[in-house]
Amino acid sequence: MDFNVKKLASDAGVFFTRAVQFTEEKLGQAEKTELDAHFENLLSRADCTKNWTEKIFRQTEVLLQPNPSARIEEFLYEKLDRKAPSRITNAELLGQYMQDAAKEFGAGGPYGSTLIKVGECERRLGGAEREFLQTSAISFLTPLRNFLEGDWRTISKERRLLENRRLDLDACKTRLKKAKAAEAKAAVSPLPPSTSLSQSFSLITLYFSLCQAEHELRVAQTEFDRQAEVTRLLLEGISSTHVNHLRCLHEFVEAQAAYYKQCHLHMQELQKELGRFPNAFAVNSVNSMAATGSSLPAGITSPVEADTLKIEEVQAPATGTRKAKVLYDYDAADSSELSLLADELITVYTVPGMDSDWLIGERGNQKGKVPVTYLELLS
Repeated sequence: MDFNVKKLASDAGVFFTRAVQFTEEKLGQAEKTELDAHFENLLSRADCTKNWTEKIFRQTEVLLQPNPSARIEEFLYEKLDRKAPSRITNAELLGQYMQDAAKEFGAGGPYGSTLIKVGECERRLGGAEREFLQTSAISFLTPLRNFLEGDWRTISKERRLLENRRLDLDACKTRLKKAKAAEAKAAVSPLPPSTSLSQSFSLITLYFSLCQAEHELRVAQTEFDRQAEVTRLLLEGISSTHVNHLRCLHEFVEAQAAYYKQCHLHMQELQKELGRFPNAFAVNSVNSMAATGSSLPAGITSPVEADTLKIEEVQAPATGTRKAKVLYDYDAADSSELSLLADELITVYTVPGMDSDWLIGERGNQKGKVPVTYLELLS
């Protein structure tokens, strides 16, 4: 118990000495040991790394999880060392709603069947998003968090310790300076023959104080130099941190590129599937014709046959034709359409009243409707 009291008193004394030194430095009443330019550059680079890493980390969190409540929930689960429950993505939820709506509207109708197709695609997009979020959290967010919560905390701790060692060193320099001043003052004032024993004792005490101040300064200088070397090594390790974060950044870009590529493929496949049902709109046209008293041409019993007949009877106009490059393979859904092969060149044109999403395509003697989204129109 007695030892703890002494230690507490000693720590209080050290704290007071540091506080006095710090205050006098701020008031310009005490000198401060300055670090060399290389060390200052290392400190500045470390602070810059910490600040920007923190900003990148926070904004990446917002990108991956825009919902602040969800981010707080995930943070709490992480601090409690518990696995957060699997969260359904917005795309998956939208896909589920679409498929449920299709069941209510009737999956056999044009709208219902399209809802099912789009809903399936949205659920696949949601699955790709979940995989991207998990990969990015492991390969990018976790290393940044480990630096901020691990390496940077260690660096900050050693920097605070270095600052304390510097305050101790400067306080020792101040004490030594005062001891030398007192000794110099006593040296220029020789003792008279009648000097008392107490005055002689004071001179001896002054000499020992000077010796003790010099010893404390050597010890403080050694501790400061040792701590400065430890801190310098940690600060120089920031370079390896940059290398590690660079690798993680590449992995994040790869994950993001794979995610967007997968989404693009899913959407292409969806467009291709929806492109096979263009006559769903013709059904509405036929219903409108029936409501207004119009009828299909003689011998035509379905909208598909009417649409096919229209394509077969259309002749390419003398002007208005263009060349087009096929971007993706396309399989014709029926005889009114023209199958396409990627990178081939075909001639295209439009006809009055035709859906803007479709063109008439020709390849030799073959002719049929082709979706515009599969083409690159050339001048």
